[in-house]
Amino acid sequence: MTTRTAARKRAAKTKVAKAEQTGVAIPTPTARLRRLRRTRRLRDLVAETRVTAQQLIMPHFVLPEKRANEPISSMPGIAQQGLETVVKTIGKDLELGIRAVLLFGHPEHGGKTPDGRAAAAANGAVQRTCERLKKEFGDELVVITDVCLCAYTDHGHCGVLDAHGRVLNDESLRPLVDMALSHARAGADVVAPSDMMDGRVLAIRAALDRSGFEDTGLLSYAVKFASAYYGPFREAADSRPAQGDRRSYQMDSRNGREAVREALVDVEEGADWLMVKPALPYLDVIRAVREASLLPLSAYNVSGEYSAVKAAAANGWLDEPTIVRENLCAIARAGADQIITYHARDALKGAWL
Repeated sequence: MTTRTAARKRAAKTKVAKAEQTGVAIPTPTARLRRLRRTRRLRDLVAETRVTAQQLIMPHFVLPEKRANEPISSMPGIAQQGLETVVKTIGKDLELGIRAVLLFGHPEHGGKTPDGRAAAAANGAVQRTCERLKKEFGDELVVITDVCLCAYTDHGHCGVLDAHGRVLNDESLRPLVDMALSHARAGADVVAPSDMMDGRVLAIRAALDRSGFEDTGLLSYAVKFASAYYGPFREAADSRPAQGDRRSYQMDSRNGREAVREALVDVEEGADWLMVKPALPYLDVIRAVREASLLPLSAYNVSGEYSAVKAAAANGWLDEPTIVRENLCAIARAGADQIITYHARDALKGAWL
């Protein structure tokens, strides 16, 4: 023990002794952490975690129509939109500072098939939206496309099925590759496979490179848990499984170490960027993946997380701006570099961050 430390301890004991003798003197704090919390500007200046517009990615649900705006009942403020409508919406969001979007598509009416072939159609909703967005906004906007068959199959699963209704892993890779290639041809900056088939990152990366799309990025839904938090999304994407569930290919919520293994496999297979989904129930997983990999890491603040906040706020149970700021900061503090969130527009328009 140093002389200075010993002196401090003696002084502290003396203060306590005086307080006990007189009943008046109270020991004063030796550390005053509140000093830097005194004003908003001080708090902002020393904040350890910051969430900015540059970190936010806004999801969109695109219909195979020219103009449409169909509100999603379980996701207030979010709608399925046609090509012209979504391009206009994204243009307004650009003015707020949202520089990245994640696109989910719908097939034409009657276009759902067992193999989900409409997912790779050159004139599909996502493909036409990509072309239009890149023509309209160029490199000012990062266009990311979801690569999964669930919205295009008549059974609602993320891959093709055998005669017994089981999802076939290797047989599902070809249609996923075809879908990713169609998005790349349409101008997508980044393709994002969310199906959770083993080997799909390797297959898509190899196909992109062989086809001249070596500059197209690959954002892997590396850690995607089978979650009840996806409920509202199923309405938005019309992707609820007709039978069974997705637990045989999406991750078990009880497994954290396996999540790191999933991420590291995708790194080895050629992913440029990783994602953890959902976000708030898996902050520990976000941290674990952040510490295990040097790649950029996104977290998806999913539909159920969004809808729960909206419902509570509508009932006056929570203050929406405050809770959104707290949630997004928690996701960033856990280690996410980017946050995919339906709150992006409201948060920036209302200056909640």
